[in-house]
Amino acid sequence: MEIEQFISNQAPERQNILTKIHQLIIDNDASATAVIEVMMRMEMIIYKVNGTMKYGLASGKKHISLHLLPIYMSQPLHEKYMALLTKASFQKGCINFINEDEMPLDIVRELIIDSSKVDLLKIREDYLNSKKASSKKNKDLILTLLQKKRASNGSNFHSVRVQSPLLLERI
Repeated sequence: MEIEQFISNQAPERQNILTKIHQLIIDNDASATAVIEVMMRMEMIIYKVNGTMKYGLASGKKHISLHLLPIYMSQPLHEKYMALLTKASFQKGCINFINEDEMPLDIVRELIIDSSKVDLLKIREDYLNSKKASSKKNKDLILTLLQKKRASNGSNFHSVRVQSPLLLERI
């Protein structure tokens, strides 16, 4: 299904704002490619960057939802737009609204411009690297504790308290 067909299948009173927000995303985040896909059991416009969802635009029964992975991953961005879009309803990674009064397009344009600067791949990479570093740090700590225990009590490993038994399995 084409984007235009998807929008024309929505309630007439929503078609204009859906079209405008769609165009704002396309115009202000050149890296995003729009496709129609199912997310959260509903068909919506998904905007992908490098194969990963960055934005989603959906028309539900009670409201329109603009899903934004950048506000999910950036607390300062989330807080900034929560303060600016006081009539809209914010979730962790999406904004629900009924009409343009709740979601002024000049603020949506700013939001998309700010979101376009968020490198989701880098954030994911940084997260995985920090998790890996933390795991290594925990493993090193456990090994140190085990070596100290072995030195003081022979090889009695059973008396060492370990906060995460899963880490021991990886040693």
